[in-house]
Amino acid sequence: MKSVIHLASERGHVNHGWLDAHHSFSFASWQNPSRVRFGLLRVLNDDIVAPGMGFGTHPHDNMEIVTIPLAGALEHKDSMGNIGVIKPNEIQAMSAGSGLMHSEYNHSKTEIVNLLQIWVFPKLKDIEPRYEQRVFSAEDKMGKFKTIVAPVRSNDIMWINQDAYFSLGNFKAGDSVEYSIQKENNGAYVFLISGSVKIDGELLNSRDAIGIWDVEKFTLNILSDAEILIIDVPMN
Repeated sequence: MKSVIHLASERGHVNHGWLDAHHSFSFASWQNPSRVRFGLLRVLNDDIVAPGMGFGTHPHDNMEIVTIPLAGALEHKDSMGNIGVIKPNEIQAMSAGSGLMHSEYNHSKTEIVNLLQIWVFPKLKDIEPRYEQRVFSAEDKMGKFKTIVAPVRSNDIMWINQDAYFSLGNFKAGDSVEYSIQKENNGAYVFLISGSVKIDGELLNSRDAIGIWDVEKFTLNILSDAEILIIDVPMN
């Protein structure tokens, strides 16, 4: 097994007033040659957006974009005519494909919104752009990992144009859970949303991450109540 630790304190950080953002990988003005990507995972931004503020209309192409709200409500509009608001326990997945325009705003005028925005390089380029949002029940993630995004079309999984799998789980202190890599030659980027866990002897706390590859499975020992995101992606 090979691994790399990305501590929360080592992430890029910018605060524009309306946006307080932490970058796990090089993004915008924060560039770190040792933190460009993990396999085909290119961006993992942990954003807090002030009430009523947001990202104005801007373009994307040939990127798979998954948005996970942790608190508050995020409003989305795009050039395909989609308008939606996502809240915790809802997920948004978008294939930018051949190109689209979209905007994202804090839907509330009084409360912040905290979201994870994640970009993965696509498997096929210039596909028709696509947008999807779905609700996932909290019960589905209790004591186990629930796959929420995968390269399969299903009633309870959101499709992605890449051999990548996103899983979320909520665990209690004292739990021990095994995770199996979902596709040969993939690696797993484990991002601890909250709590503390130990993986292969490494202690992770809130917003820490570990990238793991060249392994078929690994065990997570939960030290305090934890919410965990695993992004299972091709390594090349």
